[in-house]
Amino acid sequence: MSKFFDRLFTVIDKTAEAGARKTAMQTGRRSFLAKAGVALAGTMAMPLLPFDRSLGGLAMAATGAGGDVNDEYSCDYWRHCALDGNLCSTSGGTMTSCPPGSEASKVAWVGTCRNPNDGKDYLVSYNDCCGKASVASSTFCFRSERERPGYRMGLHNDINWCMANTNKGYHCTVSVVVGLADA
Repeated sequence: MSKFFDRLFTVIDKTAEAGARKTAMQTGRRSFLAKAGVALAGTMAMPLLPFDRSLGGLAMAATGAGGDVNDEYSCDYWRHCALDGNLCSTSGGTMTSCPPGSEASKVAWVGTCRNPNDGKDYLVSYNDCCGKASVASSTFCFRSERERPGYRMGLHNDINWCMANTNKGYHCTVSVVVGLADA
């Protein structure tokens, strides 16, 4: 049995050596280093770019159609009118605070949501919680009522708002009432 493995490893070793020699003859070190440098620089710059969290053509996202407008765990809750992301209240945090191990994004977007209980419009600040991986069991909501075009950063919810934080990993979103919207 030992001879079998010795022969097998010899064949593998010779095949790998032949492949390495052939590659070395066809490509130069400088060419390889240049391509590797470009690839490395490109991958390092990727986290700096904002990315679109919308579902693109799959805009059938969870809105919980027919849900309770007074249930904070539902996508139909009135304060979630411009929320695009996972609910922190179902991801280990609350509606207004990030889960342990994550931190609120340094930038946010604002929506104007109507409270059906008093008929008033409220400004709601949506902050992404950053620094932790998303939880598969959390509730994902995609609501864009009265959303502005994407070129208006502060009014658009399809951006990774964690890009301003040290740890750019998105976890969930909180919705904090800022105050009454002026008429």
